[in-house]
Amino acid sequence: MSDTVIRVENLSKKYIIGHQKQERYVSLRDVMADKVKSFGGLFSRNGKAEDLTHEDFWALKDVSFEIKQGDRVGIIGRNGAGKSTLLKILSRITEPTSGRISIKGRVASLLEVGTGFHPELTGRENVYLNGAILGMDRWEIKKKFDEIVAFAEVEKFLDTPVKRYSSGMYVRLAFAVAAHLEPEILIVDEVLAVGDTAFQKKCLGKMEDVGKEGRTVLFVSHNLSAIQRLCTTGIYLKSGELRVFRDISKVIETYHQDSLSHSGQERQDLLKEGEVKFVQWVLSKTTAKSKHSCYSRDECKMLFKLISKRKIKNAFVGFALWDSRGDLILAGTSKDQEGGCIYLNEGVHTIEINTKLALKGGSYQIDISLNDLEDGLLDIWNATPQLMVVSMLENNLPEKWQGILNEEIKFNFCI
Repeated sequence: MSDTVIRVENLSKKYIIGHQKQERYVSLRDVMADKVKSFGGLFSRNGKAEDLTHEDFWALKDVSFEIKQGDRVGIIGRNGAGKSTLLKILSRITEPTSGRISIKGRVASLLEVGTGFHPELTGRENVYLNGAILGMDRWEIKKKFDEIVAFAEVEKFLDTPVKRYSSGMYVRLAFAVAAHLEPEILIVDEVLAVGDTAFQKKCLGKMEDVGKEGRTVLFVSHNLSAIQRLCTTGIYLKSGELRVFRDISKVIETYHQDSLSHSGQERQDLLKEGEVKFVQWVLSKTTAKSKHSCYSRDECKMLFKLISKRKIKNAFVGFALWDSRGDLILAGTSKDQEGGCIYLNEGVHTIEINTKLALKGGSYQIDISLNDLEDGLLDIWNATPQLMVVSMLENNLPEKWQGILNEEIKFNFCI
C-alpha cells in the first residue's frame, strides 16, 4: 500500500486581473461625463468593457510533487510566488484551473486569522464548530476541549464572542483547534507570525510533535530558521513554478542563492534620485563554505555594500542581530564609538562591522540601517540571505553559552 498522502499533478491556477485605464489629465467635464456613463455601467453598447483592461495572471504553473505520510514539508518563496494559492487549493478552498490533486486523510488548515470562525459565536462555540467542520464527533471534541483551551491560553475569554478577540487571540485558538483535533494532514500558513514569540515557539513545538506522531505537516513561512528546525523536506516556489522539491537544507540553500542575486539587482533597480540603498553583504575571511555562514564562536567580519545618490553630512550605521525566535541577540550604532559619524559622498561605499559571538547553530536575521543626524533614517535592510551559523559541537552550543563574547561592536567605513 502506498504511503503517499498528497499527490499533485500538473497543477495550475489562473486569475484574471482587471486594470483601470489611466488618463493623463482629468478635467471637470471628464468627471461629469464619467458620472453619466456610470448609470449604464462600465460597458459600451456592444457589451465590451471600455474602462477596464484584463490580464491573465498564473499564480501556479504546472506544479507536480508527492508528499508521503509523516513528512514535514516547508514551503518557501518570495511574496507572490504562489505559496498561499497552493495551500488554498490543497485545503479545497479554491479550485485549480488545470491539473489534479489527490489527498488521503482529514485535513486541518490554518490559512488566515479567524479561518472557519463565526464572529458572533463565543470561543467555546467556535471550538465545537471548527471540530464539526473537520469531521469530528462531539464526544471527540469534548475529549480534547480542555487541552485546546489550555494551549490557546484564552480561558478568561472563552465565553466572549470572538469578534472581540485580538488577532493574536484568534490565532491562538484557531491553531489550538487545528493541531489538537488529530487531523492526518495539518496545513499552516504564515498566519502564526501574528502571535507573540513565546506562542510561535509553542506552535512550532506542537507541529514538531504532530510530525513525530506520523501525521503530515505543510508549513509556509518566511522564517527560514523555523522552517529548517521543523521540516525535513522543502518546496521552493518561484513565480508560480516549482523551483526545487527535495531535502530542506538544499531547498534553503537554493533560495539563499536566488535571493542574493535577486535582492542586489532589485534594490539597485529601486534606486532613484536622492535615495540610499544597501544592496549586498558578505562575511569576510570566513572559514565556512558559504560567504554568508560562519562557525560558532568565530570572529565575525561583515561587509555591507551601500549605494548613495546623495551626499550625507553626518552618516551613522545601526545594526541588530535576531535569532529564529525573534529575540534580540546584539544591537548597536556607530555613533556610539569615536568617529562613528562621517561625511559620505555620492557613490558606492562598504561598511565593515566586526564582533565576536558565541551562537547556536541555525540562521539569524541581520538588520542594518543608514541614518543621518539631521534627516533621520535613510535606509533599513533586512539583509538577505540570513547569517547561517554552523555549530562546531556535536550537540550544538548549550543555551547558557549563547550570547556575546565581547560586547563591543566595531564599525568601519571603507570609503
